[in-house]
Amino acid sequence: MPVRLIESLSTTEALSNIFSDDSVLRAMLDFEAALARAEGRLGVIPETAAGVIEKVAKDFTPGDANLAHDALRAGTPAIPFVKALTERVRAADPMAARFVHWGATSQDVTDTALVLLLKQVRQLFAADYSRLEVALRILSDQHANTVMLGRTLLQPAPPITFGLKVAGWHGALSRGWVRLDAAFSEALFAQLGGASGTLASLGEHGIGVRQLLARELDLAYPDAPWHTHRDRLASLVTACGVQTGSLGKMARDISLMMQGEIGEVSEPGGDGRGGSSTMPHKQNPIACSLTLAAAYRVPGLVASFLSGMSQEHERGVGGVQAEWATVSEIVQATGLAIASMAEVAEGLKIDASRMRFNIKATRGVIFTERVMTILGSTLGRDVAHKLFEEATQRCVTENRQLVDVLGEMPEVTSIIAPSAIRELDSPEAYLGQAEVFRQRLLRSG
Repeated sequence: MPVRLIESLSTTEALSNIFSDDSVLRAMLDFEAALARAEGRLGVIPETAAGVIEKVAKDFTPGDANLAHDALRAGTPAIPFVKALTERVRAADPMAARFVHWGATSQDVTDTALVLLLKQVRQLFAADYSRLEVALRILSDQHANTVMLGRTLLQPAPPITFGLKVAGWHGALSRGWVRLDAAFSEALFAQLGGASGTLASLGEHGIGVRQLLARELDLAYPDAPWHTHRDRLASLVTACGVQTGSLGKMARDISLMMQGEIGEVSEPGGDGRGGSSTMPHKQNPIACSLTLAAAYRVPGLVASFLSGMSQEHERGVGGVQAEWATVSEIVQATGLAIASMAEVAEGLKIDASRMRFNIKATRGVIFTERVMTILGSTLGRDVAHKLFEEATQRCVTENRQLVDVLGEMPEVTSIIAPSAIRELDSPEAYLGQAEVFRQRLLRSG
């Protein structure tokens, strides 16, 4: 199924297929077929009826039934869906039609269908995250010794390595994936509770049917129905929000480093990617833009889900009706961000010479902290700070390197030898524990 134009910047084709009408319908049909099989095996309904329901469910197509229109009238897609399925079963076997959706309620089918869709999403997320994780490890190792400016409050700061920056992205995304994968495990539970969540209509077979249903669908088996307890899904969408935020952080860094006046990295291009309709010279951060768009949208959607958790009694009004669209948008935006940054990490172009040039362009003023540490212990911090205010001002007004200015200051040369002064603006000599931190961040994943 092609992505709708209005959603073209908010999902991928694979995710759009998962949440397509055909896919949603198939998930609902899988629930009904599994329910019939479980009930047939336990003698709740005739096995012959279960066989007919399963066969019709397998061959079911929407046909002329306008399920979306009728769902709006019914307040749930389950009612017109069950009606349409029952009519098709009746055409095949009138007796079997009596047992369609036996003992279940509307939310049982819609909740379980959503969980079945999320099960597919998990596999897609895992594949794209694996690509991203591997690419970041390789990139960090390749640039373990590539020096670049640190930047604080968007201003030049003492140097770091690009390998450390990449490892920082990796660390956050690795922690986020642990949370997200665990949230999937927690959320993939079957739903079957009947009218009030007691399965009274199934009598002594209620527990057995629930267990078999979960097994048939390869879903976890909950202690009890969870119609108005949405905490598991809330944990999942919240984990999506955190992971999308970390992906947005990575995208923000890269898009800033792609600015023409910075020019340190660039996204992979080609195949119509990154061009401008009016400025052919541009290489735009398209994947980063899509990821940042997701990072903007997802927090509000997560808040929307959380605000609908206070659902009434045993079945809620409005909260659950909001969830299909909300969860769908959250996971599609998250998946687009993961896939986009995997593409970026696998093809990111690094200009190490430009990184070094940008360090040099600061005229060495980013190393004042280093010299302050040396002089402060002898002159005192206040005196040293005043000296560096003067030295920095001269660097700017006279367009000179800091080490040259310091070499003319008696207060400095009386403490630091001239040969040592000339080495004070070496970025490799002022990286602190960058490599230790880099390796720890990669190991933590």
